Amino acid sequence: MSALQDFENPEFDSQQYVEQLAWRVLGGDRKEGPKVFDPHRMLGAFQESIEMLKQMSERMDDKIKRVEEDLQTETKAHSGRISTLQDSNKMAFVHFQELDDRINSVATKVVHLGDQLEGVNTPRARDDEAQTLIRYFAKFTEPGPLVDDLFSDPFQIHTAADVIQKLQLISQELPQEQFEKPKQRIQERYNKIEEDLIAEFRASYRMGDKGRMKELTSILTHFKGYNRCIDAFIEESQSHAFIISDVCEDLLPICEQANELVHEVFSSPESVMGRFVLNLYESKLQEYVKTTLKVETDSEAYLKRLSLLYRRTSALTRSLEEYRLGSDAHLLSRLTKHIFGEYLDSYIEREQSYLAEKMNEYLEMYYKMLNHQKRHVAPGDRLQEFQAFLTKTPLNIGTSQHIDYKGETFLSQEVAINILNESKQAFKRCQLLSSPSNLADNAQMIFMVLMKYLCAEHIDYALNLGIHTLPLPEPKTPPERYFFETVGQANAIFHLLEKQFGDVLVPLIRPNSVFVSNLFSSTAQHTACVDKKTQVMRQMEHKIQNGFDRLLTSIVGYIKYVLATEQKKSDFRPESEVPMAQFSPACSKVLAFCDKHIDAIKRCLDGKNVSSVFLEFGIRFHRIIFDHLQNFSYNPRGAMLVICDVNEYRRMVKTFQLPMVNSLFRMLHELCNLLVVNSENLKMIINGEQLASIEKSVIMSFIQLRSDFKTAKIAQQLR
Repeated sequence: MSALQDFENPEFDSQQYVEQLAWRVLGGDRKEGPKVFDPHRMLGAFQESIEMLKQMSERMDDKIKRVEEDLQTETKAHSGRISTLQDSNKMAFVHFQELDDRINSVATKVVHLGDQLEGVNTPRARDDEAQTLIRYFAKFTEPGPLVDDLFSDPFQIHTAADVIQKLQLISQELPQEQFEKPKQRIQERYNKIEEDLIAEFRASYRMGDKGRMKELTSILTHFKGYNRCIDAFIEESQSHAFIISDVCEDLLPICEQANELVHEVFSSPESVMGRFVLNLYESKLQEYVKTTLKVETDSEAYLKRLSLLYRRTSALTRSLEEYRLGSDAHLLSRLTKHIFGEYLDSYIEREQSYLAEKMNEYLEMYYKMLNHQKRHVAPGDRLQEFQAFLTKTPLNIGTSQHIDYKGETFLSQEVAINILNESKQAFKRCQLLSSPSNLADNAQMIFMVLMKYLCAEHIDYALNLGIHTLPLPEPKTPPERYFFETVGQANAIFHLLEKQFGDVLVPLIRPNSVFVSNLFSSTAQHTACVDKKTQVMRQMEHKIQNGFDRLLTSIVGYIKYVLATEQKKSDFRPESEVPMAQFSPACSKVLAFCDKHIDAIKRCLDGKNVSSVFLEFGIRFHRIIFDHLQNFSYNPRGAMLVICDVNEYRRMVKTFQLPMVNSLFRMLHELCNLLVVNSENLKMIINGEQLASIEKSVIMSFIQLRSDFKTAKIAQQLR
């Protein structure tokens, strides 16, 4: 059996213990394996385990009791120690207050004594200083060269500078007539000491002696040549700094080093750093910008260099804003505007000129690659268009000068992407180089250049060419479907333009103030750009609709020609012994022709353009088939053939997914069924629901096409 240690194990699992206990009782741990289950033995084992648990519980209760007694004893002892420490702390606080009172009393007496000593020593020091100055002034009044160790000993230059500075101030108050010579000699000595101090400052800078530099600046602070000391520091700091041809690379490290040194040496580091940066901008940076932009004769290189210089200068300005540069908080921004002012004023004119030149170059290269000489293409006669609209007749513009360009659309997405990339870069430069007040106007100007060359000179020109090369209204050869390709490419290019309009241009011309909460708020420039884009889009849509109308007229005209030439009257009145085809040869040729144009429409157009073209084509195609079928007489076998033809036409137009077109051909199919039903059932079918929406005259016109209309006396049966 298990010992009590099994229950004291922290990983004790009661369920596992019970399983192991039962397994051992049954003899599972022996070689011969488990025995037959003995309930009495199992009960005994469990009772023994329960007894062990009771013993363990009693032992734990005793242990808990002893621990609680020890805890109470320790608590009482700890409380006593805390009480003793509190009493000691109170006594220490009382002694500290007494000591503080004594220190305050002694300090008051010391301050009073110091005031008394100062009252005695200050007049005495002033008297000594006045006596020293009178003695040295007297030496300057004596004839002959000045002989004194103070002014000749380089180690006493600090004292000499203090004396000569005060003598110079005193001499300014003396009358010129009586003290002309002494005043002149004092001024000469003053200038010499000042020059010596500045020269020593330069030498200390070169040796890196910051302590001596600080001493010299504190002396020169009282001299009129203190600004010369600052100029010397600026000159020495920049003497070997510009080791890279690109000045912008050197400026920030120079300023960082100078700022650290200025704060260690000068007593007013902010003003010194302000002059240091001012000198860098007005001399080094301005000259570098002027020289760099002067050599750029190419407009593209000039604009890229200008934007790069301005961006790097702006970044430098932002980095230097963390330094205190005197009282003028806008010093750096004013310096930047001063350096780039003349270039920014003429920027937008240069940008417009470059864009026009570059975009025109892209177009000329493209047309030259196609061996095409760009020519003026008239958009069409407005009066003729208006008359065509009133009479619902197809336009026939330019048919007398039909030109075949071998399927060339004269549109290139590659050229369009190049033009849009140029405008995108121009918009980025515009955002960087334009002031907030001119940003929207400049962006609008760039957009107008883009619209001229991408839309007017490229897309619109291609549409005009496509319209002028459309086939005749009733061609004798299959009309080409190149205009669909032109429209598809034009739509793709215009989608790219609209994406750039929303992503790049709109943030530049729409107000972004925190006070403007209306998302649809607009500026005059934003309105002008939207109106221009809308105007161009509507003009393109008008030309596309005009082209679609003419091309569909040609397609339907050719279908009419095929049906007229290929369809024989014998097709629908075949002999009984002739095997019947699935559909007529004319139908087969029409379907093959239409499938090519349907594929072109689906491939080249998108959105509502597909639906509108299919709808117009479906209606016109239905009218052609409807009129064509009324030109023949049908016997029963011929009627079955025409129904097969109509079913093929229905299968084709179902791909349009237009309910209206499907309905037209469904009704045409119902009319064709009238050609095959027994004459006795015609009256019932005519009065049925399927033909209820069709006029009686139309129904009768189809019934009269039956070959048995007269022999079966169908007219009398329908009375």
